[in-house]
Amino acid sequence: MTTHNINPDRVFSIFRELNRIPRPSHHEERIADYLCQFAERLHLEYERDKENCVVIRKPATPGHEAAEPIVLLNHMDMVCVGMKDPLNDPIEAYEENGWMKARGTSLGADNGIGLSMALAVLEDDRIVHPALEVITTTNEEDGMSGASQLGKDFLKGRKVINLDSEDYDTITTGAAGACLQFHRIPVKRLPAPKGGHWHRIRISGGLGGHSGVDINKGRCSAMEQTKIILKVIRKEADIEVADIQIGEANASIASSGEIVVWTENNGASDFVKELLDNINQTFHRQYGGTDPNITCHIEACEKRETVIPKETVAALVRCLEKVPQGVVKMSAAMPGTVETSNNVGRIVAEDDHLFVSTHTRSFVDDDMAALSKTIAATFAEAGAVSEVVMSAPAWQEDQQSPFLQLVSDTFQDVLGWRPRMVAMHFVLEAGFFVQHYPGIQIASIGPRIVEPHSTSERVELSTIHDIWQVLIELLERLA
Repeated sequence: MTTHNINPDRVFSIFRELNRIPRPSHHEERIADYLCQFAERLHLEYERDKENCVVIRKPATPGHEAAEPIVLLNHMDMVCVGMKDPLNDPIEAYEENGWMKARGTSLGADNGIGLSMALAVLEDDRIVHPALEVITTTNEEDGMSGASQLGKDFLKGRKVINLDSEDYDTITTGAAGACLQFHRIPVKRLPAPKGGHWHRIRISGGLGGHSGVDINKGRCSAMEQTKIILKVIRKEADIEVADIQIGEANASIASSGEIVVWTENNGASDFVKELLDNINQTFHRQYGGTDPNITCHIEACEKRETVIPKETVAALVRCLEKVPQGVVKMSAAMPGTVETSNNVGRIVAEDDHLFVSTHTRSFVDDDMAALSKTIAATFAEAGAVSEVVMSAPAWQEDQQSPFLQLVSDTFQDVLGWRPRMVAMHFVLEAGFFVQHYPGIQIASIGPRIVEPHSTSERVELSTIHDIWQVLIELLERLA
């Protein structure tokens, strides 16, 4: 093993640069510009496709031109939680007790740290490596349109190091497939009643989290309180619903939301307050160990001009009651691993429809397709039109392949321990790469990132150092 004295300082400074550039899904133009300018500064060849995916190519270290080219894979977008204006709000990162965190927002370590590592490799000529293709995709977090639309000749390499894993002690060798659907229930709004009182019901304090990684942790989704609140008040003649805004991102467990209601009199207002008190007591008993701070409260708010018909609210409730939230089935082949799940990510009341997103995941593609169709059929009964935004296939590597064994051996030699090889219940772009590029092999590694897709997202600093050392040693061995 070569002894490396290349510290990861540049990884951290590049990450700070990335976090000064807004990069929510579907709005990656500025970060793609940054990557192209990065390549130009280093006088490296690069290519940018119509989806704003960017590949930067660096020749092999002199003397290693005969080695097989290697692909470093990351995505440039992030899930922006806690930001009122994701296109302009900054990320204020800080370090505390060995972790990097962000103040009041998601951090963007998923996948900004991996991307920073790949760019630092391109920049440092002391690192020995084969020919490199550093590819950064778009919209990984909300549809994977970048990976799904890649051209067949965009990549030449057939061995991929994906730096998008979040379990430091693991080589991810498989990932669940996923189907993201948008459902729109038609609404013909009615004029708001005269007089009365206007209130905003706030749901807040949920832990939330990644709808794949954290789906089996027993956390409370704000959708559960929403379902109960709407189920009860839809039957009350002196209460109307004017607005519903639940959840932060399609790929997150909903941690907050609000429902705007009109009540005819103080008695109806007191009824809602008593309902919320009962919900709080019930959910604190049920979820006190996972979401101790989740709560519902009511406050006065400005009047609205229209309300949602009760039959439309009832149709939404029927859908929420029938569509599963959380784990659907555990895997018999992989003990302790979720096989199939579904998450209702967001509900948004628009002028002419109620928008609902569902994210279905499974290691069995047929099961994922069947559950997705059942969910769409449920919404169809409510008059909704459903749209499949993304359908990504499951992916599974041969854990005994020489490539994966080399990755495992490098961990052992550099860090003194051998990582687990596991398939994870999150979605990686690997399934699309396997479709596009026959014969491709993928190993996914990364530092320890906790609570991605939430305001509690954090990355353990020591693991960034360790994965960096593994990466540069692995590149040299592959050269």
